[in-house]
Amino acid sequence: MKPEETIDYHVRAVWYGIFRMYNQIGLPYDISTSLGFVLLNIHSEEGTPATKIAPLMGMEARSLTRMLKSMEEKGLIYKQQDKQDKRSVRIFLTEEGKRKKDIARKTVRGFNEEMQKIIPQEDLEAFFRVMNTVNQYINKT
Repeated sequence: MKPEETIDYHVRAVWYGIFRMYNQIGLPYDISTSLGFVLLNIHSEEGTPATKIAPLMGMEARSLTRMLKSMEEKGLIYKQQDKQDKRSVRIFLTEEGKRKKDIARKTVRGFNEEMQKIIPQEDLEAFFRVMNTVNQYINKT
């Protein structure tokens, strides 16, 4: 079987392409793809428990901890003890973090709107069914 005949080859190739595209778009704003996705997973008003962000993104907690530290140093987020559960820490966006989250949101939405213009709806539905099936299989094993 040739690599280009495998599912993982196409998923990886497309994801790397999207990743590079988002990095290029984010470059003038000092937003990487990874940073943008973290911003998108933090609730703009209520903040998000630190322990919830890594699973939402499919990341290891260790990697996220380094990224959150960097984001805090850049003034994009701040940490605050949870008012209900004093053992928990919530991550909040600063005004600059909210501004960069808005840029990330517009970028992701814009890409998806463009894809919806050029890919027929029935093809998108088939794509989502296939990806869900692959994901279900992965989660079973």
